[in-house]
Amino acid sequence: MTKLELTFALRQQNVDQLEHLLLLVSDPKSAQYGKHLTLQEVAALVRPSQLTQKVVRHWLQSHGVTDCQTILTQDFLQCTMNTQVAEALLPGIEFHRYVRDGISLVRSSSAYHVHEDVLQHLDFVGGVHRFPPKGQDLNEVLTKRRRSGAKFHLGNTPATLRSRYNLTAADVGSAQNNSQAVAQFLEQFYHPADLAEFMTLFGRSFQHLSKIDRVVGVQGAGKAGLEASLDVEYIMSTGANIPTWVFTNPGRHETQEPFLQWMLLLSNMTDIPWVHTISYGDDEDSLSSAYMMRINTEFMKAGVRGISILFASGDSGAGCRHLTKGENSFRPSFPASSPYVTTVGGTSFKNPFKVTYEVTDYISGGGFSNVFKMPDYQVGAVEGYLKAVPGLPPKTYFNTSGRAYPDIAALSDNYWVVTDRVPIPWVSGTSASTPVVGGILSLINDQRFLKGLPSLGFLNPRLYQLQGQGLFDVTDGCHLSCLDEQVQGQGFCAAPSWDPVTGWGTPNYPALLAALVLEK
Repeated sequence: MTKLELTFALRQQNVDQLEHLLLLVSDPKSAQYGKHLTLQEVAALVRPSQLTQKVVRHWLQSHGVTDCQTILTQDFLQCTMNTQVAEALLPGIEFHRYVRDGISLVRSSSAYHVHEDVLQHLDFVGGVHRFPPKGQDLNEVLTKRRRSGAKFHLGNTPATLRSRYNLTAADVGSAQNNSQAVAQFLEQFYHPADLAEFMTLFGRSFQHLSKIDRVVGVQGAGKAGLEASLDVEYIMSTGANIPTWVFTNPGRHETQEPFLQWMLLLSNMTDIPWVHTISYGDDEDSLSSAYMMRINTEFMKAGVRGISILFASGDSGAGCRHLTKGENSFRPSFPASSPYVTTVGGTSFKNPFKVTYEVTDYISGGGFSNVFKMPDYQVGAVEGYLKAVPGLPPKTYFNTSGRAYPDIAALSDNYWVVTDRVPIPWVSGTSASTPVVGGILSLINDQRFLKGLPSLGFLNPRLYQLQGQGLFDVTDGCHLSCLDEQVQGQGFCAAPSWDPVTGWGTPNYPALLAALVLEK
């Protein structure tokens, strides 16, 4: 009989207070700015009530489920059981084995029910329904770029990026207590030999590290993943000389959700890196609102501790959802649409033959959430865009009152990556721009630490207060969307100041450093 590992998200306490505290410690105008909480303080705030813990544990034990692990914040339980027990515990579900891309998963396609006495104490049960989303096939993008004649271009390397964003050879990490991380899911692994080879080829002009500081989880054997290689090589060549961790898919059970597993690790480790970059996303409409709301709270828990979490905005532009009666709407992505992460879009060089100014990369994900309301920190910027830009897509395509993203951007096309010891050009996507921005924020943290200042933490309130200061504004180009008569494949377009394609623009490191270090 198949063994399952299910994750029970217990209802937390004081979530409104957590949100209030996060905004205070993240706002430079607040007296509490930078006064981050420890994990123990977060746990004391959100820990489920004694009643909640008692009811859920009693319910599990009454079905013979006793093999459960909790975490420091006590708001998740991970329990091992067989399929027969799980189906009795959660009436309505029926587990089957599915094989996709050579990976075996055990999931239920039908909805589950929880007794009403327990329902009020749970947010969701993980490991039941969700299939990991298919990652963007970078090899497919690679083939498309080759076919489009993209071989005649400069290509993005650490030297190109450091030149464009005004990083000198001296702009490398040196603080003792600094670190950064990438998180990798979907059976993606990096190879140490690829990282070493990449730094030999592309890292000679600046001081750097050629080894990962720590791997959390289990690295798979076999071929390196292009996505994983890209993440590691570019956060470590932009955030150069800063110790870097890799969170990787532990893959212990066929029911495990790697993304959820990573979220639990964040709440169970007192000492973790200050900046995390993740190239992962799912359509909002494929997820339950209860799941997204709870994951959003997990991002708040990280932010209030002074941790910066960056997500790629996605590679489908505004996206497209085909509704009934031939109508369409744009399709926002989560976690990119969470108000409590910093979301990174993508750009291209206007002239691909030299380091010039940037324009929109047509794939750059962006838009408006259908789940999360627009946070106060961005209302002025977003309303300014909606009022000032002529020729917006029809209002029926997007939610004008939703959280708008991305927040910032960087170059996202034609990267050189070393994978399986071979340098490969034409690698593209916001999974390239995200570790670049992450590395730059790590360098800024480094300078803050040397001055005795706290980490940047949740960046967005401060980023929107800067109103583009320290960034190159991207004002040219549009991204893709629905191929229909009304929008004809065009989503939103870049504009002066903030826009839902490139956010506030791309980093001008010396100016951004001055803006984020000098005042506080």
